[in-house]
Amino acid sequence: MHFRLVRTTFASNIFTKKMNKVLEILKSKKFWTEWLVMTVGMFIAAAAVYYFLVPSKLVVGSISGLSIVIAGVMEAAGIPVKVSIIVLIINAVLLLLAWLLIGKEFGAKTFYTALILGPMMDAWEAIYPYTKFLTEPGQTSVMNDPWFDLLCFVLVLSASQAIMFRINASTGGLDILAKIVNKYFHFEIGTSVTIAGAIICLTAFAINPFQMVIIGLIGTWINGIAVDYFTASLNKRKRVCIITSDYERVRKFIIEDICRGCSLYDVTGGYSGERGVEIQTLLTQNEFSDLMKFMRDNKITAFITAGNVSEVYGTWHPHKKLKVRN
Repeated sequence: MHFRLVRTTFASNIFTKKMNKVLEILKSKKFWTEWLVMTVGMFIAAAAVYYFLVPSKLVVGSISGLSIVIAGVMEAAGIPVKVSIIVLIINAVLLLLAWLLIGKEFGAKTFYTALILGPMMDAWEAIYPYTKFLTEPGQTSVMNDPWFDLLCFVLVLSASQAIMFRINASTGGLDILAKIVNKYFHFEIGTSVTIAGAIICLTAFAINPFQMVIIGLIGTWINGIAVDYFTASLNKRKRVCIITSDYERVRKFIIEDICRGCSLYDVTGGYSGERGVEIQTLLTQNEFSDLMKFMRDNKITAFITAGNVSEVYGTWHPHKKLKVRN
């Protein structure tokens, strides 16, 4: 009896701790900000699939494209199934892989985004069916040209994918496979998207002619390039190097006002032979603008170089710390 009571109390304490942790997450601004980003991003991604991919029957390397193939095969067999339903089923299977192989946070976020893709496609159909765009005789897609449909789809979806990857989420489906490739084989995320997508794209031979499959493969390649471009743009930082005799004022401004770290290096001028100090720091674009304004306003003479950095690891903080002043 005593053992049962102890076990029940232990289980109750674990449940209480987990519930408190969930409530703490739900109260945080970060949770609701990321929820809003994921919802809006998926609504845009659903529009890209519904308006540009579904009517043209383009099979760009994605789970949506694979779903179109499966739907086409089943329709030919006399078993019509909506693409959105197939998307939902495939994503449900892949979500288990995301949870087990990538991590709980990624799995939980992708669980939400993947499951709302199908319903959001249905929502776009209810709001404004793509058939209303097919106004010309013989028109088979919204843009009435497979290349334009491809470009519109890739650009819109790639932007959505990059935003999702930035907050450790994804649009589901192919992105889960790409993230697994990225984690275990250490390819860039865009390359991972291309590899996973190309394999799926080849299934299009079941419903599409050779030309359409080639267009899909090209689209998959462009998709990978676009994801890398948008990801690099979102993660872009400035690596700033400053050589000045007034380095102490600059150092204090970076630490106390911008709230970033910096490194100091002893340097010797190759021409003058004079010894000096070089300051190196990583800043966002806005922080770099603040630094340059400070230098101009205080008439600080300096030699400054700045270059773009697309990836930062370690103790970099994506958001400013609270300013601390005496």
